[in-house]
Amino acid sequence: MKAVYFAWVRERVGLTDEEIAPPADVRTVADLLAWQIARGENYAYAFENAKAIRAALDRKHVKHDAPIAGVREVAFFPPMTGG
Repeated sequence: MKAVYFAWVRERVGLTDEEIAPPADVRTVADLLAWQIARGENYAYAFENAKAIRAALDRKHVKHDAPIAGVREVAFFPPMTGG
């Protein structure tokens, strides 16, 4: 699956996007966020407030309990404000 990072999440991870292969026990967006945090310092820093991170699966915004099975792309966004 392709992971895409936006705004300060991208800056903290240090990548715009990457191919990831989470283990089989990673089944939801929440699981994926926890797995990302465990991948290294930059990921831990980017996702330190995982509840505030927004996610989209195949370009559709979802909640953290959404399943990731069969997803081709996951995007991570920081909280957004209007203006």
